[in-house]
Amino acid sequence: MVYSANDNRYEDMTYNYCGNSGLQLPAISLGMWHNFGGVDKFETSRAMVRRAFDLGITHFDLANNYGPPAGSAEETLGRILKKDLAPYRDQLIISTKAGYGMWSGPYGDGGSKKYLTASLDQSLERLGLDYVDIFYHHRPDPNTPLEETMKALDRIVKQGKALYVGISNYNAQQTKRASEILRDLGTPFIINQVSYSMFDRWTEESLIDTLGAEGLGGIIFSPLAQGLLTDKYIDEIPEDSRAASSSQFLNETDITDEKLTKIKELHQLAQSRGQSLAQMALAWVLRHDSIASVLVGASKVSQIEENIQTVDRLDFTTDELNKIDEILS
Repeated sequence: MVYSANDNRYEDMTYNYCGNSGLQLPAISLGMWHNFGGVDKFETSRAMVRRAFDLGITHFDLANNYGPPAGSAEETLGRILKKDLAPYRDQLIISTKAGYGMWSGPYGDGGSKKYLTASLDQSLERLGLDYVDIFYHHRPDPNTPLEETMKALDRIVKQGKALYVGISNYNAQQTKRASEILRDLGTPFIINQVSYSMFDRWTEESLIDTLGAEGLGGIIFSPLAQGLLTDKYIDEIPEDSRAASSSQFLNETDITDEKLTKIKELHQLAQSRGQSLAQMALAWVLRHDSIASVLVGASKVSQIEENIQTVDRLDFTTDELNKIDEILS
């Protein structure tokens, strides 16, 4: 059956301008870090992307190394674009990144002009696209001059391979310097993608203020702390959870009794707001004006449907924010 997008998909989603740019991002974006690789069932991935778009999610976020295997998440989205979303390309924001190890030898990692140029060419081929909407440098590279990396991003835009550029995992000082270089080059630099959640608040130290001062937007990965800020861990560690599988990002030792107590108290507060814990946690991240969007992962359609409902209640009272700080302290 030929896919036809929901005619009412834009009615309930919230869209935010990304920094001082004219680009709007959905408050909830779909991150394809997990569950969209070659090891995953294609039809499940396809169903999640289609449902996300039907619910107003226009932004799909990738990186060259997403999978596994590396590159396969881009191939998956490329297949979905070809089968279902090609008629809607001008209504989509497709982003990808380069910065982590991708192939052997001295040119498959880092921030060199050589690596970034080659990696994006490979990404475009896997996606079946002429350009991406946002291309990021995935992490700072201490072995490459920042000027070289930023000039490579500028060149990529001028070649027509990306409309905008961004950075990821850059701290406040690095972000400010990157912004200065790209501003002088006239490059459409609009966004920094970083981790931020109730359990990971490093961005509050200075980065969020820097984003505002530089006219940049923030987009957040891991806003649910690898699933900790969901109803999944309220009573115990489920056997099918990421923590139980002892992944490289989360394992049982990360879930202390103290943290479980905080999760339960946050869950109770969320219920009083008429939300799930995940919805409240996402809304809490989005409370900052400089945060344009949060990236949610998913392994099934129902998770996307739940997270989308976050936009129904984005406001917080002062008492609620104080209570959250008290629980987290």
